[in-house]
Amino acid sequence: MANKNISPEITWDFGTAYELFISLHVLTEPDYFGIRPAYAASVRARIPAAERKLLEEVYSVTGVPLKWLSTLPAPKDAISALWALKQIPPAERMIKLTQLDETPIDEKHQTFNDTLLRIIDERKWKAEDADFFLKQFQKKHGKFKREEIENFLNWVVRPAELGEGFLSAMQAYYQAFFEEEEKRVEPVLRAGLERGMSLESQLSFEELFLELSQGIQLSDEFRASKFIIAPAFWTTPLIFFDRLDKDTMVFLFGARPADMSVIPGETVPDALVRSLKALADPTRLKILFYLSKESLTPSEIARRLQLRPPTVTHHLKELRLASLVEVSIEEDENNRYTVRKQALDAVYNQLNSFLENEPTKEIT
Repeated sequence: MANKNISPEITWDFGTAYELFISLHVLTEPDYFGIRPAYAASVRARIPAAERKLLEEVYSVTGVPLKWLSTLPAPKDAISALWALKQIPPAERMIKLTQLDETPIDEKHQTFNDTLLRIIDERKWKAEDADFFLKQFQKKHGKFKREEIENFLNWVVRPAELGEGFLSAMQAYYQAFFEEEEKRVEPVLRAGLERGMSLESQLSFEELFLELSQGIQLSDEFRASKFIIAPAFWTTPLIFFDRLDKDTMVFLFGARPADMSVIPGETVPDALVRSLKALADPTRLKILFYLSKESLTPSEIARRLQLRPPTVTHHLKELRLASLVEVSIEEDENNRYTVRKQALDAVYNQLNSFLENEPTKEIT
């Protein structure tokens, strides 16, 4: 664990290869990221049926391969990532992509990796394997069903077929959507990188982390002596992070401007929509009122409002998506929240800016 009083070493990274995988993850989990499900479904429908089915059954489990992406050489764009993926023998692709053959950072991850490697080696899985993974993913994500785990394991026992199919699916996604999307997001990512690097010289690391994450306080969950930091577009304002090893954290921050929509061609910025939607709910206004006085946990808020904790957690998620709260992530998952007052001021400015802009053909 890094010394809390010593600023970590920062390496700035850049590459649209990150966004190739991240955008697909967001389109696979649109509700979580506040994206219109109908739009996400329309993009996924462009992918041929066989490849789309594989992604639906595999991608929500495997997730974004941050560790693998962070090791790619420049230019680290989508084409170079697909080329690097193609160089891996098909039967080894998912192993390399998910780093199953690397030494994990703790015993829990070792058990996870060992179980998957055994299933791949034996070409079969048992009922207790499905139970194990279901428990692991439900604890981490809270929404997985047994059928989803079984579909994933049915692919795992066919590693060569999975490797070939996954590469084909990613190539199909690139051709159907990301080839054009990459041109749109690349300059935004570069601007985000430049902004982050500029802030590094002005802020302490704790302040930099809070600013880039749009509301996450640097807690023990994120302590490391080295950080690889890169901009992301589709996840804004949320972050992606993972540990490369016990000393190194890879951290992707949301770099999409508040006046820009995640959906190509959309003239109404989704950051403004999310903020107004969050503020229009009376329960969320009450939560912001209490959080403006002191930091509170979801349980403490639930007691004050006489609501069930899951209901409060839902409202806090909406406030977080709107960047209206700061959160300190604790190891016991009893996170503490406080209001992000500068974001409230920003909402007013964003609304004024939007209303004062010249109308376009798409605003009706």
